[in-house]
Amino acid sequence: EVPKLPVPPLQQTLRMYLQCMKHLVPEEQFKKTKAIVEKFGIPGGLGESLQHMLEERSEKTTNWVFSYWLDDMYLSNRLALPVNSSPAIIFARQCFKDVNDQLRFAANLISGVQDYKALLDTHALPADFSRGQLSGHPLCMKQYYGLFSSYRLPGRTKDTLVAQKSNVMPEPEHIIVACNNQFFVLDVVINFRRLSEGDLFTQLQKIAKMAENEEEMLPPIGLLTTDGRTEWAEARMILMKDSTNRDSLDMIERCICLVCLDSPSRVELNDTNMAFQMLHGGGYHKNGANRWYDKPMQFVVGRDGLCGTVCEHSPFDGIVMPLGSLCQWKFPLMHGALRHIQLLKSSNSPAKRAAFNKWIIPVNLMTSVSHTNRKESSKKLVRADSVSELPAPRRLRWKCSPDIQTHLASAAEKLQRCHRRLVPSYESASLRRFAEGRVDNIRSATSEALAFVRAMAGDKTAVSDSEKIQKFKDAIAAQTNYSVLAVTGMAIDNHLLGLREVAREHFKELPEIFTDETYLTSNRFILSTSQVPTTMEMFCCYGPVVPNGYGACYNPQPEHILFCISSFKECEETSSGTLAKAVEESLLAMRDLCHKCSSTAAKPAAKQGAATQLHKKDLVSLAEMKEEVTKQELRKGLCCFPVNTIPYTYVV
Repeated sequence: EVPKLPVPPLQQTLRMYLQCMKHLVPEEQFKKTKAIVEKFGIPGGLGESLQHMLEERSEKTTNWVFSYWLDDMYLSNRLALPVNSSPAIIFARQCFKDVNDQLRFAANLISGVQDYKALLDTHALPADFSRGQLSGHPLCMKQYYGLFSSYRLPGRTKDTLVAQKSNVMPEPEHIIVACNNQFFVLDVVINFRRLSEGDLFTQLQKIAKMAENEEEMLPPIGLLTTDGRTEWAEARMILMKDSTNRDSLDMIERCICLVCLDSPSRVELNDTNMAFQMLHGGGYHKNGANRWYDKPMQFVVGRDGLCGTVCEHSPFDGIVMPLGSLCQWKFPLMHGALRHIQLLKSSNSPAKRAAFNKWIIPVNLMTSVSHTNRKESSKKLVRADSVSELPAPRRLRWKCSPDIQTHLASAAEKLQRCHRRLVPSYESASLRRFAEGRVDNIRSATSEALAFVRAMAGDKTAVSDSEKIQKFKDAIAAQTNYSVLAVTGMAIDNHLLGLREVAREHFKELPEIFTDETYLTSNRFILSTSQVPTTMEMFCCYGPVVPNGYGACYNPQPEHILFCISSFKECEETSSGTLAKAVEESLLAMRDLCHKCSSTAAKPAAKQGAATQLHKKDLVSLAEMKEEVTKQELRKGLCCFPVNTIPYTYVV
């Protein structure tokens, strides 16, 4: 068991808020903000009243900020999920000789996912514990159980995160396979027995063959999930008028996960293009409709060897502390799945032949579309009497009225316009040491960090190396202190959000502190960074959180750091290539500074070794800075830990 998330003291939050924003806004604007904040926090004033309401809410709920945070971060956001919300992980590229290799890989991946789901279903997953400075605390495990049991339901004004907790409905025993923009149901458990990898491979072969039948090709309904949330909600309501569509939607919404068998992208598979393909399928004319973005876990297996996963972000966090040799905790199932895949590759042998040789001939269940004369298949869906008689994978049916065709055309146009963009993300501090804990924000753009950046970026002779090192240590100390506050529930962002939402519930107008330009500015993150360390060959990508911003995901490795930097192409202010070059130059400059200071210190060898370790640790912390500074300062100010060679990936 873990404790409840505490409500921070009001005066502490107000004081920290002013401290965080003083150097980020003009002086006159800050004076106005300070007066507004002081009025809000006077004894017996509105702030204390809202604080009391928040404390009462804390007593009545498991986590006082959970629903506020979930709505504000995800469910109330009306932007489309691809590019704007759903991050992607790109696996090491595979070498498939033919389509059978692709399907064997997919079958192996499905088997690994089932192994991991079995741990979740039996609650056999070992408890996580925090690491680092405040190590040893047990962490809330709830988010794990949303990996395969959640679904984001679109709404006109706000989405709903649906969790499968009903004792009436049976546990899902099927996955959805997307192939050639068509969707198929694949039962992975029959009569309480899991299909073997050989069985899965055979079923996937049937699906691939069914998807090639042009006479039965159906509209690319998955494209609707790439649209804005309000537009998709309206299209879904039209679909729901027909019972065939209701049944198909139900199968997708209750499935374990999606497996997307992508067609060849027919582009050079460099890191940039792989990121594009994983995030949005490369656009409407490639694999953009071969997705269903409302489902939390989509595993992509491309014919050209591009593999990875796309995640709907609302059920679980993507930015948490690394757990030892594991990848980020959000993706532990991939380690299970990829472990099996690596064993398969190391044996250099094909998947085992199916244990059963009696197969039911595939039944192609066609979609009935209102503007065609196709007849519905009268074939009923039945369970096989034994695992040896596998029911054929079945195509999901759709009835598309002219209204749905209009929505499809609109979705295609919008997806094409957002092609080449990457997904936004959020720099976070994990709150999993508390019940239902999600994240809070680390405000790394401290005045100390700004002083260090200016010392490094200014006149080289104006500040001595020893002064630079001291400013460096001051910046590290400031960030470390705030990071500790954040992971212990004492940061400002969630607290201010809670006060704002309580005020929204009880008053007609928001207090001035939440409409003040400084508060609005405080939530526009020009630079959004996240550390996603992995022990396997893969990388994470996402995009900026504001139109004129950067998304920068980095993966520290023993001998190099992998960066994935994104920005919107239509923004003339930003350039991913320019920032990537600046990151490399800054890393090298900081390495040189540390080397010079170490060599001139003339300390005993043992102490020098300790100093070197301190430098590396400190630089890792500083790598997470979010600096809203001038373009010149930003160009020279981002830094991580120094290494001899710094390969990086950047996405333009």
